[in-house]
Amino acid sequence: MKTLFELPDGFNMIESFLSWEQWLYMVIIPALVVVVITFLIGLERQNVGKAAGISSHVLVGVSALMISIIQRLVYLQEITNGVESPQGQRIIAQVVAGIGFIGAGVIMKDSNNIIHGITTASTIWFSALLGIVLGMGFLFEGIVFGVFVAGFIILRDVRRGINPFVPVIDDMKYKPTPIDDDMKDS
Repeated sequence: MKTLFELPDGFNMIESFLSWEQWLYMVIIPALVVVVITFLIGLERQNVGKAAGISSHVLVGVSALMISIIQRLVYLQEITNGVESPQGQRIIAQVVAGIGFIGAGVIMKDSNNIIHGITTASTIWFSALLGIVLGMGFLFEGIVFGVFVAGFIILRDVRRGINPFVPVIDDMKYKPTPIDDDMKDS
């Protein structure tokens, strides 16, 4: 098989970049925590019939995590190479601003001047913030923060008499249509 470039025998690309322990604590554990917590929050939002569900929350969280990890690696590389004033930390500010636009797209005002979507916008913003916190290396703080927010949202629904793990079809905007038995025979 022809490749674009040849690696020396015995060269391990993954371990040449980071050790397995660094991969574990910088990428794997934060990614698992972000996926699990944003999945739970997205599941709750989806099951109560909101616009942003599992995929939106997980994608925002994982994207912010990866940008945060990359900026952390860029910062470490700048420090290692002797850059006097590293600028790698500026990337995160752009993530926070960009998530504000996504959240603003979820908030709507209806014909009765009632505002909808603030909680969903907040959970999207939280998903990005969780990815940033974990991507910067604050594992303990991120896990505590994530469990607290996920627990808060789930307990809030339970207190209201809603099971956040079961879809509420009556309140959904697009209800599934039942199959008519007469139409199947045609």
